[in-house]
Amino acid sequence: MSDYFTDKNITEEDIRYFLTSRRDRGMSLPGSAPYRKAAVLIPLLQKDGEWHLLFTRRTETVQDHKGQVSFPGGATEGVDETAVDTALREAEEEIGLNPQQVRVLGFMSQYPSVTDFLVTPVVGRISWPFVMKISTNEVARVFTIPLKWLADPQNREEKLVERRGGLIWVSYYKPYDGEILWGLTAIITVNFLEILGLVKKE
Repeated sequence: MSDYFTDKNITEEDIRYFLTSRRDRGMSLPGSAPYRKAAVLIPLLQKDGEWHLLFTRRTETVQDHKGQVSFPGGATEGVDETAVDTALREAEEEIGLNPQQVRVLGFMSQYPSVTDFLVTPVVGRISWPFVMKISTNEVARVFTIPLKWLADPQNREEKLVERRGGLIWVSYYKPYDGEILWGLTAIITVNFLEILGLVKKE
């Protein structure tokens, strides 16, 4: 673990610097699928003196990724000029997070999803707590996980799963507060932690 992590003294300035100076691994784009643009917000917050990430669990009625743990976000729409616009709009629609309560710190590489989206993660420090207005059609639950727990390698494993007729390695976290973080959201999370130097690159 890094000194930042042990001493709990990582700052917004540190995070902003790491996002601009350290490149995450991203993911290769399989095939030549006509990817649709999308963005997610990686919401960082301070809770009980520790950094946390905020996640949502999607409902069973949404079109894509039913019941999965995810970051707030979704497809780019005509009103969005940038990935930041998409991420902040979706976060406000899904959980009632006012864009003025977000300080954008930087971006990560684009990631392809199995549903043919090309996802840009936008990292932002959010006010906490804030008054949530959850879209019950899209979001079943909102919760946070400490960076300390996410960075512990004992809480994560790789599993072989079948995707589109082949086997691929997928990141899975152990259950936290009854929720299982896995798949693309887990990959983005691990790569973000690598950028911060909280986990070693594999």
